[in-house]
Amino acid sequence: MRILQPENWVRPRGYANGIEAEGKMIFVAGQIGWNENGEFKEHALAGQFRQALQNVLTVLREATAGPEHIARMTLFVTSREEYVAARPELGAAWKELMGRNFPAMAVVVVTGFVELEAKVEIEATAVVPR
Repeated sequence: MRILQPENWVRPRGYANGIEAEGKMIFVAGQIGWNENGEFKEHALAGQFRQALQNVLTVLREATAGPEHIARMTLFVTSREEYVAARPELGAAWKELMGRNFPAMAVVVVTGFVELEAKVEIEATAVVPR
C-alpha cells in the first residue's frame, strides 16, 4: 500500500488522506462494541471502541489478514463530545491493536444504532497483497 499525501498539504494525524493498494480485498461489516456472545461488557465509548476494533481484527484474521492490511475505515459514534473526551484512551487502544497503521479514515456522528447500547461502530476495508 502507498499513502497518498498531496504535496503542500498538512500531514494528518492518526489517519491518511488516501491509500493506493492492489490485491485481495476484504470488506468488514460494521462491528460494534459487544463480545463474541453479543454482550456489552463495556458501556463507555472507549471500551466499546477497543472491543469493536478487536472485532474488526478478528474478522480480518479469518482471511489471514491483519491491521497492516486495513486501507480504509469508517468510525461511527453517537456522541462527538464523548469521542473527543475519549481521544487519549482511543489512541492507546489504537496503538496497542493497530500499531502505526493509519488507513484512510472518516468519523461520522450518528443519532444511534439498532443495538441501543452501542456507542460506536467500525467498518473497514483491507487489501492483502497478492
